[in-house]
Amino acid sequence: MSDDTGRVDVELVEDHILAIGLDRPAKLNGVTPEMMDALVEAYTRLDEDPDLWVGLVFAHGPHFTAGLDLPRWADRLAGRDRGPAGGVDPFGLRRPCRKPIVTAVKGITYTLGIELALAGDIVIAADDCRFSQLEPRRGIHATGGATIRFVERGGWGNAMYHLLTSDEFDAAEAHRIGLVQEVVPAGTEYERALEIARVICEGAPLAVQATLASSRRFVREGFESAVAALGPVQRELAATEDHAEGVRSFVERRRGVFRGR
Repeated sequence: MSDDTGRVDVELVEDHILAIGLDRPAKLNGVTPEMMDALVEAYTRLDEDPDLWVGLVFAHGPHFTAGLDLPRWADRLAGRDRGPAGGVDPFGLRRPCRKPIVTAVKGITYTLGIELALAGDIVIAADDCRFSQLEPRRGIHATGGATIRFVERGGWGNAMYHLLTSDEFDAAEAHRIGLVQEVVPAGTEYERALEIARVICEGAPLAVQATLASSRRFVREGFESAVAALGPVQRELAATEDHAEGVRSFVERRRGVFRGR
């Protein structure tokens, strides 16, 4: 992709961790349709490759993203261009990624940036973050999950306070209402997110994915459905090589060496 359309940097930073970076810093990482298509491709790779266990989403330059580059989205917003069919939805509203995702945000983190972060699982924010869900001031409403996940994580009052006013708020406020899990000095957010990704990789990947799926099942399908699935999924996990290794490592008092099978 050209500098005008931007790009998404995808790199295996170390064993099992795929880094996915927004790369259009000259335009505040404003996301173009071409970048969104590349995000779908990257998330699909993360989801489908058994050797990839955790995703790390970040951005180049001083800011995470100012959101959609709206003039470039006219056709898609009007339904004239729907983009490529299939693949994992980076916002997790249709086909979510089965692997855990840690997101490092910094500087301007507007609209799509909040939604992309909340579609993941753990958010690390630099202390210079500036958040805003300002779609109503552009004559549209958030369609990447903010109207859902803001309420889910922050509660109704906090969600409406920020969604309806389209205000700008800082990392401390985002942490207070549960949108981010840690606030760190600016410039250290990527390394901290990578540290957390490494810790997640110390667990058996199938068990990590099952844990994520169980929690999502509760949110989407309710208590009874989540409880009903616990036993069958646990029996599947108990039959894996990784479970046998987990027991051996416990007996031998060492860290488990898991292989995802």
